[in-house]
Amino acid sequence: MNNYKDIIIRPIITEKTMKYMDADNKVTFEVKKGTNKTQIRQAVENIFHVDVEKVNIVNVKPKEKRMGKYVGTTSAVHKAIVKIKAGQDIDLFGENSEK
Repeated sequence: MNNYKDIIIRPIITEKTMKYMDADNKVTFEVKKGTNKTQIRQAVENIFHVDVEKVNIVNVKPKEKRMGKYVGTTSAVHKAIVKIKAGQDIDLFGENSEK
C-alpha cells in the first residue's frame, strides 16, 4: 500500500490502553481489515517517526446487543497493539503541537 494513513484508522483510547502506554510503551490502533504486521509496522514508523519493536494483532468479533425488543450487533474491529522502543513516544493528544 502506498498511503500509510489508509492503514491506521484511529487510536483506541481506553483505561486499559492507557495502562499499556504508561507501563510497557505500547500504543493501540484500529487498523484496516486485511492488513498484516509488516504493513502496520511500516505505517506507524512512517507516520509517527518512531522505531517499532513488536506488533500484535487482535480481531475483535461483533457482540450482540439489544435495546428492548430490538436486537443488533456492535461492529467488528481489527486492532493492532504496537510496542515502541524505549525512550520514544507517540503524541496522540497533541500536547506538544503548536497552535
